[in-house]
Amino acid sequence: MSMSAPPPSHAPSGQVLAGRYQLDRRIGQGGMAEVWVATDVDLDRKVAVKWLRTNLASDPVVTERFRREAIAVARLSHPNIVAVHDVFVHDGRQAVVMQLVDGKSLRQLLDTQKRLGPELTIHIGAAIAGALDEAHRAGFVHRDVKPGNILVTSDGRVLLTDFGIAKGLTPGDDDLTSDNVMMGTAKYLAPEQVRGRRLDGRADLYSLSLVLYECLAGRVPFLGETDADTALARLQRDPTDLGHLRPTLPIGLVNLIHRTLARNPAHRPQTGADLKAALLAVDTSPPAIDGTPADLPERLASPPRRALGAGPGNPGKPGGPNTAILVSGVAPAIPGEPRITGQIPVTRTGDDTPTIRPDDTPPASEPMHGRPARSDQQRFGPSLVVVSMLLVVALIVAGILFIAMNRGDSDGGFTTPTVVPAEASAAPDASTAQPPAAGPVSISSIQAWDPDGDNGTENDAQAGNAIADGSDSTSWPTECYSNEYLSGKRGVGLILGLSGAAAGTLSVESLNGPYQIDVYASTAAAAPTTLEAWTKVGETAFADQPGTLTRQVAVPATFVLVWLKQLGRDEACTENNPFRGRLGEITYGS
Repeated sequence: MSMSAPPPSHAPSGQVLAGRYQLDRRIGQGGMAEVWVATDVDLDRKVAVKWLRTNLASDPVVTERFRREAIAVARLSHPNIVAVHDVFVHDGRQAVVMQLVDGKSLRQLLDTQKRLGPELTIHIGAAIAGALDEAHRAGFVHRDVKPGNILVTSDGRVLLTDFGIAKGLTPGDDDLTSDNVMMGTAKYLAPEQVRGRRLDGRADLYSLSLVLYECLAGRVPFLGETDADTALARLQRDPTDLGHLRPTLPIGLVNLIHRTLARNPAHRPQTGADLKAALLAVDTSPPAIDGTPADLPERLASPPRRALGAGPGNPGKPGGPNTAILVSGVAPAIPGEPRITGQIPVTRTGDDTPTIRPDDTPPASEPMHGRPARSDQQRFGPSLVVVSMLLVVALIVAGILFIAMNRGDSDGGFTTPTVVPAEASAAPDASTAQPPAAGPVSISSIQAWDPDGDNGTENDAQAGNAIADGSDSTSWPTECYSNEYLSGKRGVGLILGLSGAAAGTLSVESLNGPYQIDVYASTAAAAPTTLEAWTKVGETAFADQPGTLTRQVAVPATFVLVWLKQLGRDEACTENNPFRGRLGEITYGS
């Protein structure tokens, strides 16, 4: 138990319980019990004693629940679970003797630091996931995973405590809780806890993921005016994307936390061991926010000040010592002197340092007249004559071909047009034509596309959530915008790569309203990179409420673009940027 911030003690210090445990000071008090630092006089060690409160000692249900916690924890042996040493009854009150943890609760840590780094968050999550895996394999669901029940020591150990409302996984186990009361803390309940359904270990993993979300975001994703509102919020909406709150977080960690927060338990990691392994496998490198290189290329970082030709003094060097060279360009202006342009005489000294030699050319006594030197005159050589003759020949040949191609074969000098069969005119170019699909066509790839944005994509890591999986909790969200028309962008969308070239039926579910959606198709071998290169299919679909759009694609498409042009309000966004689109359950079939 934590030794930080002890409340004032009102019970008698120095009292010895069960003839062995001498109470030193009280360090905590909850709804069921008070916690004391005590000395085990038999073993001369400090322990934590959790002693049932006096006013609850006569309640048989509370007493039995308290006793079951001791039994549950005593059966567990794990380095990340607070160990139970002893159980006894003193003055009719149940008591449990536990390992004393010298540290702080995660709640105290978050209250002072607000947010934690991804590495520490992964460390805490992996430790508690391992502890929960041990509890689940022993047949218990904790049901109250929260920052207050996670202890962190000064040397980095992380331990799970307080199995006070733990419940057995065996169907025959009695719950000992009221049928109409949600057991646990409202901010950290799993959706199945809110609904009152039978729980398994995946409910604890959901609660742990809420804790990790708070560690990274500085707040829980669901919070209402009352505990009931807070509990029900997770049934009505998805949590705000962590990537929006902290764009520098590792994308793998963000995706894992959101996956563990799936409303459907089947879409979460299935065991604590699975979650622990996934956390430890996360690449903690921050995502690339801007693709611009941090350092300039060498030729731009150190640009040459002038171009120097190779000279006779030293191979590979522009001249040797005392070698005169010419530097073309414009010399810097000197106050009070005329600006020098043209070629400047430069002399290399013995240390290979070029110096500008004074110009000793005598000034002209009168204006100079005459013709340029022959070497500077522009002359027309035989090459120009040859080129001109070739151009004339080419024009004559082109004229003959034009006349031959446009001659008419019909009587009266009229030209008879050549009719091309429809099948031939509609044939695609051989360079872009794709073979028709051999079987049923499906979506083989999906990526987000934002051609008017800074990096060309938008929440691409979550694009796969839009492919139909039968769950209403998975979707692809856009970013949050200040107005419903994407703050001036033409739109954003998803590019669907198909498993083969085929016509088919596209179905798209919009989870926000109002919305405007266009559908485009392409038969090219690669997805077009401009909106103009896509072919629009049908008219713009729009509605004021969320709904499903169905569109027939008549061409043998290899790629389909779902283009979102209008967004609805989303309570997960901020007040300044309240509009966001969400697409879910996208299918394509021939």
